[in-house]
Order: sequence, then C-alpha cells, then structure tokens
Amino acid sequence: MSAQLPDAKLFSFGEHESESAPAVLLGYQRTWVADKAEVKIGDKSRRIGITWAEAADDVLVAATEGRDGMDVLYIGYNQEMTREYIQTCAWWANAYHKICTEIEEYLFDDPDPDKNITAFRITFASGHEIVALSSRPTNLRGRQGRVVIDEAAFHDDLPGLMKAALALLMWGGQVVVISTHFGQDNYFNTLIEDCRAGRLPYSIHHIDFDDALADGLYRRICLVRGLEWTEEAEQEWRAKIIKSYGDDADEELFCIPSSGTGVYLTRNMIESVMKSDIQVIRWEPPAQDFVDWPLDRAHSWTWDWCDEHLRPLLKGFDPRWTQHFGQDFGRNVDLSVFHVGQETGTLDIATRFILELRDCPFRTQEQILSYIVDRMPQFRSGAMDARGNGQALAELMRQKYGPDRISEIMITESWYREVMPLLKAQFEDRTMDLPKDAAILDDYRAIKRVRGVPKIPDARTEGAGGKRHGDAAVAGAMLVYAVKKMEGGEPFEALTAMSSHSSQMFRGY
Repeated sequence: MSAQLPDAKLFSFGEHESESAPAVLLGYQRTWVADKAEVKIGDKSRRIGITWAEAADDVLVAATEGRDGMDVLYIGYNQEMTREYIQTCAWWANAYHKICTEIEEYLFDDPDPDKNITAFRITFASGHEIVALSSRPTNLRGRQGRVVIDEAAFHDDLPGLMKAALALLMWGGQVVVISTHFGQDNYFNTLIEDCRAGRLPYSIHHIDFDDALADGLYRRICLVRGLEWTEEAEQEWRAKIIKSYGDDADEELFCIPSSGTGVYLTRNMIESVMKSDIQVIRWEPPAQDFVDWPLDRAHSWTWDWCDEHLRPLLKGFDPRWTQHFGQDFGRNVDLSVFHVGQETGTLDIATRFILELRDCPFRTQEQILSYIVDRMPQFRSGAMDARGNGQALAELMRQKYGPDRISEIMITESWYREVMPLLKAQFEDRTMDLPKDAAILDDYRAIKRVRGVPKIPDARTEGAGGKRHGDAAVAGAMLVYAVKKMEGGEPFEALTAMSSHSSQMFRGY
C-alpha cells in the first residue's frame, strides 16, 4: 500500500496560520522537517518539540513504499524517552491513517548475551519499520535507513555511535542528531564547532528557548491547555521557566554549553601562526588639529604618507592570487584596523600587512582604504564593520567596488557564533598567518567565550599607543569572513577607470 500524505497544511512553509486552524507544526519544526540534508544537527532548548516533529517525519518515511521510504532507527539514551518516542510515532501513524501493526516490545539481540536490551518496533504496510532502542546498538553497521540519535550529548560513546551511523550514508541513509548541550567539552559541542568551522559539511539548526517562543511555542501551549494567550502571560511564563532551571538555564534553554566562559584562543595557538616579516603599519594624525586642515592639504599629506608606507607593500602582491581585506571601524576611542590578505598556494590567507588608524578622520579613512584597494592587482572581496559611524564608509566602498565584493557587516552574536569558529580553525590548521606583534597578540587573546559565544567583551585594554578593543581580532575575523563566506565577483583590475576617477576626486580637494 502506498503511503498517503497528510494534509499539506501540516508541512506548509511560509503559509500564515489562522487562530481557528493553526498549522500543526510550528515554524522551527517545519524548517527542521523540511531539511533533508544527509546529516543534520539540532542544537536546541529542552522541551520545544523537535523530537515530536522528527517523529512526524519519521512515520512518513517509514510508511512510504519504494526508494522514497526507509527504515528509521531511533536511539535514545534511556528506555523512558525511547518509549515516549515510539508512542509518539504511533500517534502520528494513527493521525495519518497509516496501516501499521501494534507496537511490539522485544529483546534486541547482541553478540554478547549479557548486553541484550529491550527495544520497540512499529512495522508498516510499506515493509519498512521504526525500531527504537534504549542504548547504543552494536549492529547499527549492518542496518540501512535513517538513524535518529536523540539527546546525543548524553550518550556514553557518541563518537563511536556517529562513526557507525555515518556508514549508512553510502547507500542513501540519513543521520539526524538532536540534543541539548552537556558541557563545552562534550563531543556534541565539538561536532557543532567543527561544522561552524567548515570542517564538517553538516546542517545545523540552532533553536533556543526564545527562538521557539518567537515561533509560537507558548501560544501552542495555551491552545493545548485551553488557556487564554496574552503577551503579559507569556512573559510571566518565560520568567518562571527560566527561574525554574536556575543556574542551568543557559545550557538547558539557551543552547550555551556549561563552562563556556574563558579564553577562546590560547597564546600558543596564536603565536604559532605569527611571523616577524609581516608588518603592522600604524597611522596617527600629524597634528592635533589635523581634522581641521583644508581638505586639499590633508589629502596631499595623506597621499604622500601612503606612497611612502603602503605603496612598497602593495607592489609585493602576487598578481596570480586574489586579495581580500577585513576591517573593524573606529574613530575617536577605538582603532580602525584593515587586515589585508592574499590567497596563496600554501595558505588560505597570507597576511600582507595590517594597518591601524588611530583618531583618523572619516574622509582620510576613505582615502587610505581606496588607495589600498585600487592597487590590489586581483581584489576579490572585503568585509567591513557597518555598525554606527562605520556604516557610511562601508556603504561608500560598496558603491565603489560593488556589493558582490564589499559586504557590510552588522556584527551580532549570531555573526560571532558563525565566524569565530572559522577563525579558530585557520589557526588550528595553520592556514593563516599574523604579524609577530604584542598588541596584535593581545587583541586575539581578548576573544572570550561570553555565555558560550566567542566574542570581544566590552572591556578595553591598553597597548600600542592607546586603548584597544580587540580591534585587530575583529578585522581578522572580517577577513576570514570575506575569504570563506563571500563568493566575490570577478577579480577587480587594479587602478580601473572607476578607481582612477576616485583618485582624481581626492586630488581635487
């Protein structure tokens, strides 16, 4: 018997719900079910219904005949959650009007009789089945289908379990990993960080408590319990739930692994990629009233400075390879830092130089950055800090060089969570280098885990002539973003008509 799909509204994407007939699955649940990646990971808050949504999809997969269907092998870390999952699957099968046998409880045979375990099974008319096990099975390698590893962080041997499950992918299986966190050093967290660093090609869904609330979790709870929803009631309920978890709320509800505050990059890791022949150029105004100089005089002085300090470095670019830059913006208190790099045959990112501007007027920053980019023989991409006053400079550079080459970045916690693991991977793999400079070292050591997210804290330090706020580290992360996350347009020819025009514009102050 062919599987009959349920009402399309169950898995509708982008359709508006009505109060009288809401979609069965919430937005984040629908997004989860829609993802058919070979390996997908759910980095989630507790009790938001991801396993419930997974069961909905698992029943469809097992009930479907032919190549589109497959067995589902569910692995929970205890018998109670395994029983709850199989009962949920039975509920979904009934809702879909699928033909299946009763739930069967049986003894799962292990080569070692002492390790036999209680298991559960639902068999469908399609010939496929859902098998639920309460602990890691030793014969996963001999099976085929979709493997669902629930609360993965709490399994005794997640690395071994993943190794066995991934073998199923060769013949068209799928591996689904769902869990809350259980410590920063847990293998589940390692999987997530490796994915964010680009080492593993798995799909990640990050769904914390507030994400679920934003998609209607409390509204759904009210609907099920027959309560009236109000904004005030939702806020009170949220506060009560967070309070009930106490010190564990960050890990249990907000996907922040415990022991997640501390130094992100060790001194040895940073120093291992530092080289003494890479220059750090530091610019400061020649006079306190530099900002008040006539524009033509300020431009002429800056042009001569660029010719003396930057032109020799720019002449050293190899035209066979593409160039990129990352920028962290500052004006009065913080530095503006430009980290200029080039891809090579041996390094993903070979640092050509780092330029630091302290107390540099806006128009002078524009002039210096244009001077640099115009002389890159194969400019490919740049990522710029577009927060606050930096937005004007980032927008101007985008207009000059095109949106496919310049990315305007509003730095958020999500951006840090995505990009910092990529930066760390460059250091671990030694595929990026840095100048051997004490202030640069301090900036990178300033990256801390704050509530589990690697970022630059608010505190500032002293170094290299004034206050610093991890500026070089942010510029480095921007450079990694430009290289790894931006496709970029065709290489930009140095000193094109556009850039020549910009030079003439500056000359005409």
